[in-house]
Amino acid sequence: MADKRDYYEVLGVAKNASDDEIKKAYRKLAKKYHPDVNKEPGAEEKFKEVNEAYEVLSDATKRANYDQFGFAGVDGSAGGFGGFSQGFSSGGFDDLNDIFSSFFGGSMGGFGSSGRGRASNAPRKGDDKLMRMNISFMDACFGKKETISLAVDEQCPDCKGSGAASASDIETCSTCRGTGTVIQQQRTAFGVFQTQGACPDCQGTGKRIRKVCPRCKGKGYERKTSEVEVNIPAGISSGQQLRVAGKGERGYNGGPNGDLYIEIYVEPHERFERDGKNIYLDIPVSAVDATLGCSIDVPTIHGDVTMKIPAGTQNGKQFRLKGKGVKDIRGGKEGDQICTVNIRVDDNLSRKEKELYKQLQELQGTRQGESVWERFKKNFS
Repeated sequence: MADKRDYYEVLGVAKNASDDEIKKAYRKLAKKYHPDVNKEPGAEEKFKEVNEAYEVLSDATKRANYDQFGFAGVDGSAGGFGGFSQGFSSGGFDDLNDIFSSFFGGSMGGFGSSGRGRASNAPRKGDDKLMRMNISFMDACFGKKETISLAVDEQCPDCKGSGAASASDIETCSTCRGTGTVIQQQRTAFGVFQTQGACPDCQGTGKRIRKVCPRCKGKGYERKTSEVEVNIPAGISSGQQLRVAGKGERGYNGGPNGDLYIEIYVEPHERFERDGKNIYLDIPVSAVDATLGCSIDVPTIHGDVTMKIPAGTQNGKQFRLKGKGVKDIRGGKEGDQICTVNIRVDDNLSRKEKELYKQLQELQGTRQGESVWERFKKNFS
């Protein structure tokens, strides 16, 4: 006992370390000192010491006893790792199995693992596919139906994906006995390690075909080009995706196809800007119209509407046109159009217009004895 190091010190963690911190420290040290990786003298002893510390600190009951009574609280349950004769706790075994998998590409068959994973010859759905579709600004606002051409691997209708001419032409693979996998064993100083992979004779299907399907030539699928109608809902935005069921990659061992996901990109409009359900538009207004007021025709995505500009409207003033925005994709109300006044000063005046502006200038200030600067201070004080 006197020669043993504190378990927290062994793993290099604090006494209040979380379970995740303890596990992370253990995995790092176990990989570092594993004898099959580290050939330095003393590596095996450190490896055993790390495992001993982790078995105690990864178990809530043992850790509590250790924290209260020290080594005496776990004596008889934690010691004796020579040759791994005491076994491992469930958490420690799984972690060590993961570490061995990174070394050997397999599981710890010699330590109680069955070495069998999920059967690879079971029917499995194919992978999903992703494509991008560009649509116009207006199509995104109002929706549309788009027909696209897709080349898809579809299950052969004659053999239903088996690849065989008939059911009697399918037999169990003698190499893997129908499992689709083969297991290889490797003996080391720490036990027998098993690696599992796809059967090389049947390519993981678990079956052999005596006579292939004449239609698909044993592939189990046919390459077909089909026209698919895609419904683009009104109010869709860039980045949103549409799902087309069964148009993805082909399935495995008779499994269904994956799905196709279409990511939408909405092209910008030359005049309108959109933020969610609302449409934004800059409205050019002359200085005279902004001063005296007027009515102007304003374009919207629904068509032109007449909007009143009150007298004395300032640059940047916003007006809201209710219900002239985009339909809510979830079925709610339509948004609004926000019109921002952009007062334009005419830089190409006729002689008559210049004369009139000079007269206005005189009426606004010169007649009252005010300078331009004085009028500016008066208007903005």
